[in-house]
Amino acid sequence: MQIQDLYRIYSEHPSIQTDSRKLQSGDLFFALKGPNFNGNQFAKQALAAGAAYAVIDEPVDFFDDRLIETTDVLYTLQQLAKYHRQQFNIPFIAITGSNGKTTTKELVHEVLKSTYITYTTKGNLNNHIGIPLTILSVKKDAAMAVIEMGANHQKEIESYCTYTLPTHGIITNCGKAHLEGFGGAEGVRKGKGELYDFLRANNGTVFLMKDYDYLLEMSKGIAAIKTYGTTDADIVGVADKTGELLEVTMLKGTTIERIKTHLVGSYNLPNVLVAVTVGKYFNVPDDKIKTALENYIPSNSRSQLIERDGNKIILDAYNANPTSMKAAIENFAGMQGEDKILLLGGMMEMGEESLAEHTGIVKLIEQYQWKKVVLVGGDFDKIKHPYINFKTSLEAKEWLQQQHFKNSLLLVKGSRSMQMEKVLE
Repeated sequence: MQIQDLYRIYSEHPSIQTDSRKLQSGDLFFALKGPNFNGNQFAKQALAAGAAYAVIDEPVDFFDDRLIETTDVLYTLQQLAKYHRQQFNIPFIAITGSNGKTTTKELVHEVLKSTYITYTTKGNLNNHIGIPLTILSVKKDAAMAVIEMGANHQKEIESYCTYTLPTHGIITNCGKAHLEGFGGAEGVRKGKGELYDFLRANNGTVFLMKDYDYLLEMSKGIAAIKTYGTTDADIVGVADKTGELLEVTMLKGTTIERIKTHLVGSYNLPNVLVAVTVGKYFNVPDDKIKTALENYIPSNSRSQLIERDGNKIILDAYNANPTSMKAAIENFAGMQGEDKILLLGGMMEMGEESLAEHTGIVKLIEQYQWKKVVLVGGDFDKIKHPYINFKTSLEAKEWLQQQHFKNSLLLVKGSRSMQMEKVLE
C-alpha cells in the first residue's frame, strides 16, 4: 500500500493507537515492536475491540480484510506523519535541549494558544514514537504546532526533523545530560545542534538565548534569529531571586513590566523569556502573553511548589542531570529560610563521567548549610560522604515520614528512574 492510500484511510479514521488495551472503536492500530513487546501479536485483539484497521509487519495466523501489511510499522507511522505534516503551511516550532524543554514547550503553547489554534506534544511524547503521533494529532484547523524533541544520542534530532520539517526552532541549552549516549559534552552540542542544521539548510528561524555563547557559535550561518536574554537581546528580562516563585522583570522588547509565575527557580527564566519572544514574534498581544504565563500552573513533578504540614516542598523530580541538579541546589540555597532539607536521587545515563559528576554534586552540597541531606541511589551509593544514604525512594519516604518536619523547606529532585516523587506519597 502506498503512503497516499494509507493517508486516505487515516483521513477517515484520524485517531491512532499503539496500545490495544487503550483502543477505541474506529481507531487505527499500529502494531509497534520493542525489546519487550510485539504489537503484531495483538492485532486480532485490536480488530475485535473495534479498530478500523491494524497495520502489521509480521505474518499473523488469521485473515481479515482490515489488516494492512507493511515492511516496518514504525517507519510507516513516521512516513504517514511526514505526509500529514506536508499538508500544512503553518509554523511548526521544534524544541529540544538538555534541560527545560518540556516547561518551555508548555509555556510557548500557553502563549500561542491564547491567540491561535495551537497543537502540541502531550506529556513527554517526545521520541521516535511520540513525535509522529503528535504530528498526526494536529487537526486541519491548526494555525500553529509546537513539537518537543527529546534525544539521548547523535543523529536522533536529525531523524525527527526529516518528518517534523520544523520551520522554527529552540534549543533551550546544552548541558550535561545523556552524556553516555551522546559521547560527552561536545557530543551533546552536536546532537542538539542537528535542529540548527536543519533550520540552517531550510531557511528556518531560531529563537536563541543570547547569554549562552555556545548557542551563538552553534547558530552561525542561520539568517533569521530572534534573541532573548538578560542583556543585549531582542527581548530582555531578569529574575527577581528574592521570592519562592519566579518573578521576571521585563526590560526590553515588550510593554510587559513584570511577570509573576507559578514556577520555582530562577533557572526557569530562559523558559519564560523564550515564551515571551515567541509570542512577540507571532504578534500575540502583550496582555495575553502576560496572562498566559501568569496562569500556567506546573504539574508532573516539574518545578512545583507544594505546601504540606507547614512545610514548603519544591518537587522537581521529573528528571535530573548535573546541570539541572546544580541549578536546583544553588537556587534552593539562595531561597529565604533556615531549615532546608535536600532529598536528591541519583543521575542516570552519565556513562564514564557518572562518578565524577556525582562527586561534584556532593562537593557542591558541602558548600552550604542544610538541616538534613538525603542522597538516594545511583552513584551516590558509591561515593563516601557524610550524608544520609538510601538505595530507593521508598526507603527515603519511610525516613521522611518519621521526621515530622515543621516550617521547613524541602527540595526533592532526581532522575526519572529514581521516582523521587514517591518520597512525598
